[in-house]
Amino acid sequence: MVAAGGRDAIVEARQASMKEMAAAAKTIAGIFDGKLAYDAAAFKAAAETIRARSGPALIAEFPSTTLGAPSGARLEIEQARPEFEALANHMGTLAEALAAKARQAPAGITGDMRMGSGLAMGGGSLLGKRPAAEADPAKLPVEHLLHLILQDCSSCHSKFRQKVQ
Repeated sequence: MVAAGGRDAIVEARQASMKEMAAAAKTIAGIFDGKLAYDAAAFKAAAETIRARSGPALIAEFPSTTLGAPSGARLEIEQARPEFEALANHMGTLAEALAAKARQAPAGITGDMRMGSGLAMGGGSLLGKRPAAEADPAKLPVEHLLHLILQDCSSCHSKFRQKVQ
């Protein structure tokens, strides 16, 4: 069992990690929305942040002893650990593909980086319906990968995050 001080440190580190991922996603979204100027180095750094903080790293930030109040992480994470880990690992797979594309980022946004009119956000709700075409994330455009990562974030938060006072 983790001592109260250790629990607090884990929760604080987890919250900092979540804020870094959110800022990174916001940077990439801002670039693709035209709210931020395209900057290949900023894109690479943001994609790498998401990659480094998702998958197994994300799972490790949620030990059972740190769940529940006063943390924003619900106790249900432990009860539905396989589902939680599947979401985190799916996000990690997408983030790995995103980071790989970012490492090869051109000097400007190209058409093949955009979702285009043929790719919807998954054809389903935010709660997990995935298109069959997503079998190989390396073949998806950067913008679509970001949207799928954000869907995973939304799915996880809607099920496993609680508001704290």
